[in-house]
Amino acid sequence: SITGETVELLEPYLDMEDYNLETAKKVCGNVAGLCSWTQAMAYFYGINKEVLPLKANLALQEGRLAAAQTELNNAQIQLDEKQMELDQVQAMYDAAMREKQDLLDDAEACRRKMNNATALIEGLGGEKLRWTESSKNFQNQIINLVGNVLLATGFLSYSGPFNQEYRNLLIQLWKKEMDNSKIPYSNDLNLTGMLVDNATVGEWNLQGLPNDDLSVQNGIIVTKASRYPLLIDPQGQGKTWIKNKEKNNGLQVSS
Repeated sequence: SITGETVELLEPYLDMEDYNLETAKKVCGNVAGLCSWTQAMAYFYGINKEVLPLKANLALQEGRLAAAQTELNNAQIQLDEKQMELDQVQAMYDAAMREKQDLLDDAEACRRKMNNATALIEGLGGEKLRWTESSKNFQNQIINLVGNVLLATGFLSYSGPFNQEYRNLLIQLWKKEMDNSKIPYSNDLNLTGMLVDNATVGEWNLQGLPNDDLSVQNGIIVTKASRYPLLIDPQGQGKTWIKNKEKNNGLQVSS
């Protein structure tokens, strides 16, 4: 209920030097408090006149703040919703990228397998020709096996006493008889290759046997024939070979 007019009417009194609590107590102590109270009310009016607009502005700003906070909350809700949608889309994108990478890896693996298969097929194309040729050779070997074995056994049984020239003559005579009897054999038959392998021949050479054809044939006869061989050995090469070959088998030499 205090107004500006009331405060204005009080100002002359409030400006007096003796208008204070101490003087009032001296004049009339019972109502001295009224002096202090009027001063306080006038001071309160001046302060309150400045505070009221601030309160009104505070209320206005609080209303604006509440509205802005509401908008912020709504925006945050929308942001959270959009973030969830973004997370879902990102997860779908990551899954699609992983699937794409898996497909690329599978495609690369298939490409490598295809290249390997192509190279294998191309390689087997050449092998097919070789296998076909080998099959024909095996078939011919089967057909000629009886005649080849007959020549080999005849060589082991009867060629021992003769030199290289007469051995070749014997084989030619046998082949002629086999032709007359229609016994098939291989025209390019290598008796040495049929009866002994190269590793064994190499081992014989290390043991002292000469590497010429006649000496190798003699070695075959010595090791493959069923009868005990008699070595006519003027140079001593056969004796040296026999000693080295049978050294680990307890060979005893007598003369």
